[in-house]
Amino acid sequence: MSFGSPALLLCLLAIPAVVAVLVLLERRRSQRGALWASPALLPNLVTPPPSWRRWLPTALLLVGVALLLVGFARPRTGTTVGRNQATLVLVVDISGSMAAKDVRPSRLAAARQAARQVLAKLPSSFRVAAVAFSDHSAVVAPPSRDRSVVLNALGRLRTGPQGTALLEAASRAVRLGHALPPVNGKRPPATVLVLSDGGANSGNVTQQQVVAAARKDGIPIDAVAIGTPSGVVVQKLQGGYTERIAVPLQPQTLTGLAHATGGRVYQAGADLTRVATGLRARTGQEHKTVEVTAAAAAGGLAFMVAGGLLSGVWFRRIP
Repeated sequence: MSFGSPALLLCLLAIPAVVAVLVLLERRRSQRGALWASPALLPNLVTPPPSWRRWLPTALLLVGVALLLVGFARPRTGTTVGRNQATLVLVVDISGSMAAKDVRPSRLAAARQAARQVLAKLPSSFRVAAVAFSDHSAVVAPPSRDRSVVLNALGRLRTGPQGTALLEAASRAVRLGHALPPVNGKRPPATVLVLSDGGANSGNVTQQQVVAAARKDGIPIDAVAIGTPSGVVVQKLQGGYTERIAVPLQPQTLTGLAHATGGRVYQAGADLTRVATGLRARTGQEHKTVEVTAAAAAGGLAFMVAGGLLSGVWFRRIP
């Protein structure tokens, strides 16, 4: 504990001085009583209260005064509080393989639902951004505390080309987290959450580059792997023909990014409340010094009132 005005603590020296004066007055009172009657006869004349009852109200009053004096010195204490400036960057796969329906109603719909579950569990103070990607990536929702911005952006997503620029999108998300404006001289923490069926067959960014940038900025990459090994996309061709394209889940890249950056990989349909819990655990605490003057003052007043009430009830006077 520290104090904003430590010099005022010298006022506490008045407390032992007051105690010494009270003890001296009590002794003089006993001496004056002895002048009027023999000390041996006093117990037969009056019934003195127990000594603890006589001193308890005074002790409470002095403790209250001491706490008030401590409050004047503006006490401060360290505490661990939740950060309110963290940012989550959602990275949503909208490549052609996300149209597969091996996860009902489709992989893209499952990704939207997973994103909504995570957003519902995040503190309202967290900023959220969204990046969508197929054969290229784009920021579809800038960092904002307004959840409707992200939800509307997610609702507008549609599957596109077959290309999957997963690493390019992850790199863009890390840069987005790095570019956040500082708060009190510090860049607020950020986390990336990728919702994809895996694979990375487009773009010119390597996994090593993404990992290096994420590690440098302290941005973990979580992932939700959406799909099964038996996923298939059906495309209509000219002439009334259809084409079935196998799009199995390929979690290797997702797993590599998560493990290398301190993130985690989840399966679609899992309890994604753990994702939000993990985000809060990794980004949600910091050590702060807070002033507890009000608490000290309130405690002092409580002790003084208690002492006054006891003295009034027991002795019909205030000590």
